[in-house]
Amino acid sequence: MALLTPLLAFLYHLPQVYKWLLRPYYVASLFMSLAFLAVRKTPGVCEHLDTTREDGNSCDFDWREVEILMFLSAIVMMKNRRAITVEQHVGNIILFSKVANVILFFRLDIRMGLLYLTLCIVFLMTCKPPLYMGPEYIKYFSDKTIDDELNRDGRVTWIVEFFANWSPDCQSFASVYADLSLKYNCSGLKFGKVDIGRYGEVSKRYKVSTSPLSKQLPSLLLFQGGKEVMRRPQVDKKGRAVSWSFTEENIIREFNLNELYQRAKKMGKNKGDKVGPSQFPAVPEEDEELEQQQAQGDQGDQGDQGDNAESKKDK
Repeated sequence: MALLTPLLAFLYHLPQVYKWLLRPYYVASLFMSLAFLAVRKTPGVCEHLDTTREDGNSCDFDWREVEILMFLSAIVMMKNRRAITVEQHVGNIILFSKVANVILFFRLDIRMGLLYLTLCIVFLMTCKPPLYMGPEYIKYFSDKTIDDELNRDGRVTWIVEFFANWSPDCQSFASVYADLSLKYNCSGLKFGKVDIGRYGEVSKRYKVSTSPLSKQLPSLLLFQGGKEVMRRPQVDKKGRAVSWSFTEENIIREFNLNELYQRAKKMGKNKGDKVGPSQFPAVPEEDEELEQQQAQGDQGDQGDQGDNAESKKDK
């Protein structure tokens, strides 16, 4: 079942992700992930490899290589339990496949291990995974603009993501955060991002660590009236981040986005702002009926007051 779930999720999203799977980064990563399998199974090459099998067959895996591959499968399944996007599933498979290849090549021949490790380092330094380039309603801050924007209007609620481009978790979360901004952004509820990998002073000011060991990337902070109200993941007294899953459902529930959105829309109506129905979710009909009833009640009260004033004049 642990293998079936990610496989079904991948097949379900395959029409949406096949384009970015064919990008050079993923194509090269796929070849590097299958490098040892190709060397071990390619006729004309595998015959010249050393083997510890009793039958002397160098074109098949020995028992130690099978153990390493089984251990790799277990690690990938454990990591993918917390993955929230297809990109994270694929990224975990690629990452741990490369690690297993390094071990297998060093065990087979130290020269092949050094060559493969060098290729992995060069690939890591020269090739970056493709960034999310889809639609979004997100404002990007710098170290000079974030404080001014958060304090510009105390009635506006801000949700700000602190991220770093080098972080795989931030890259995977980009599409989820963009989708939330498309659904909930309005005049009173806005979404922002700041690259603390680039602006180190911002990370110190808002106490978000950029260390990979801290597990604070990405971090979502909610600001109301220019002040921080809450953040996820939470940080304990020792400065360690409490484990938290950045799924869309968790964010909507923890940050109470539905209620924040309704309040922000009412504030926008008072200002006379118009929100397009194609951009944001429609307000429930029940709320509109309540507003109409309240408006009618106010008009009725004004009419009663006018009648009382006329009766007094007649007297």
